[in-house]
Amino acid sequence: MEGMSISAEALSSDFRASRHGGDYPRPQLVRRDWHELGGAWGFEFDDNDEGEAGRWHADPRFTRTIRVPFPFESSDSGIHDTGFHAVIWYSRQFGADELSQAGFGAGAPAPKRLHLRFGAVDYRARVWVDGSFVGEHEGGQTPFSFDITDVLDLTATEHTVVVRAEDDPLDAAQPRGKQDWQLDPHVIWYHRTSGIWQPVWLEATAATAVTVLHWTPDLVAGTVRVRVDLTRRPPAGSTLSYALSYEGTPVAAASHTIAEATATAVITLAGQANGQALEDLLWSPEHPRLLDATVTLSIGGHLLDEVQSYLGLRSTAVGGSAFLLNDRPYYLRSVLQQGYWPTSHLASPSADALRRDVELIKELGFNAARVHQKIEDPRFLYWADRLGLLIWGEAPGAFAFSPAAVRRTTAEWTAALERDHSHPSIVTWVPINESWGVPHLAHDPAQAAFARALADLTRALDPSRPVVSNDGWEHVDSDIVTVHDYDADGDTLGARYRDHAAVARLLAGTGPAGRRLLLPDQDPAGRPVMLTEFGGISFPGEDADAGSWGYSSATSTDDFLARLATVVDAARGSGVLAGFCYTQLTDTLQETNGLVDENRTAKAPIDRLRAIITGDRPD
Repeated sequence: MEGMSISAEALSSDFRASRHGGDYPRPQLVRRDWHELGGAWGFEFDDNDEGEAGRWHADPRFTRTIRVPFPFESSDSGIHDTGFHAVIWYSRQFGADELSQAGFGAGAPAPKRLHLRFGAVDYRARVWVDGSFVGEHEGGQTPFSFDITDVLDLTATEHTVVVRAEDDPLDAAQPRGKQDWQLDPHVIWYHRTSGIWQPVWLEATAATAVTVLHWTPDLVAGTVRVRVDLTRRPPAGSTLSYALSYEGTPVAAASHTIAEATATAVITLAGQANGQALEDLLWSPEHPRLLDATVTLSIGGHLLDEVQSYLGLRSTAVGGSAFLLNDRPYYLRSVLQQGYWPTSHLASPSADALRRDVELIKELGFNAARVHQKIEDPRFLYWADRLGLLIWGEAPGAFAFSPAAVRRTTAEWTAALERDHSHPSIVTWVPINESWGVPHLAHDPAQAAFARALADLTRALDPSRPVVSNDGWEHVDSDIVTVHDYDADGDTLGARYRDHAAVARLLAGTGPAGRRLLLPDQDPAGRPVMLTEFGGISFPGEDADAGSWGYSSATSTDDFLARLATVVDAARGSGVLAGFCYTQLTDTLQETNGLVDENRTAKAPIDRLRAIITGDRPD
């Protein structure tokens, strides 16, 4: 992981952001100059929280070594301590070679600014460079960065970055998803992922540089709306230019002057007015076509900044009780994806592992995945974009309702919406799952108001995608009505969703999990209904722990396949459901209810699993 960069030759006129290797941490905002700081870092536990008072940031003589970006609880980190350690410290040196690869220092064009970027640090981080404090960030699954140019000691041959991370395992108001608050994993909760768990890298930019790109297609108008944020107000007379292409063929070009640090533009796709030939450019799982984009900032013909990006032309909506992709009904065959690995936890063992998960999901016959209780690594979303996989983006939940939980959840969800706006693979947003963080949603007006507020906030920031206010039950304002139902009897499951009358009875009463599906004043008319958690059949391997479990159990491969076919056929046989989401893709610690084990080895022949999922099997 250490030493990655994109060469000047690579980022040239023939470079395509849609076809890079998948290593770059921000795949839709690619630069030539960057250097990853993965690998060996100094490390220390601070169980007495004495490091700041002791000025560890000024002289970090840490006694242990950790492999970044893996959480200390995982074996891949080299620490592998799953105990409670709320405060931890990191240190890393970098010198002239790293600065050069990041495009900063001797020989670099002026003016240049150097940024220290973090993909994610769980949960709270404070950062120093060369002994100077550069900033802090709260939110364990969203990115942040600092301009460290002015604190670098340019007389030194070596520089030091120090990170203090705080992740209190007992803080129930902290959005933590499936990370356990008990010492050991139990029921559906898993080992924690604390500290640095996504890439850290250095990146040089011009003083005035692009920081955000949002692409929003309008298929009716044949246009793309783009939002560009800059590091600061540009010099007077600056111009932003856009060049879009598909497979090397130009499809759009535009430019405009810019006077503020944020600008928007509407780009018309050549030959696409009134829908002409638009079908040849649309993105879908079957045809994951991506447009490449080059965005430049210049003044008087002098280039200030250039970034490479990509986007997909597609729309997602609901209508006529169907989920709509590109304005056509599209049936979702989805799987629950927790993004957890036995040796690295929520951190991926490698960039290739993220690609392999997307490939595996598609090989099993699914066209969608619900990333569960995790804001997934952008490199996973890149492969979903490139290979064609629909994604439901879901927030990690807190375990309690309080002013702190409201503030933290809102801030982190807002940051996730900002980061992932342009990924064509993301087609639905899910801010809450199963009333996590709002446990008394059905009875407490404050909690109901928060759930509605999160749904409306999501629509305000991104009106282009459907929103599920609370996946599974107790819907307060959902564009898709979703149900969680782990009944293992195919006849019971089939009868429950057989036709509109059956589903209407279900939605009017108490759901399968003993919770009301719709809260008062919620009208499901015209909204798709989906079974978004079901199955969960346990089929453990010989080495599984005695405590392994699922929602039902299989005793052999044939029994597993038969049980799987029973529940999937019941869902597919519904005349009402607009899609389903099977629980789950992989075994995850004590949960042995995956279609594949924790090492991604299928529990039955792939072709037989695929035939059940797709329904494409002989009579």
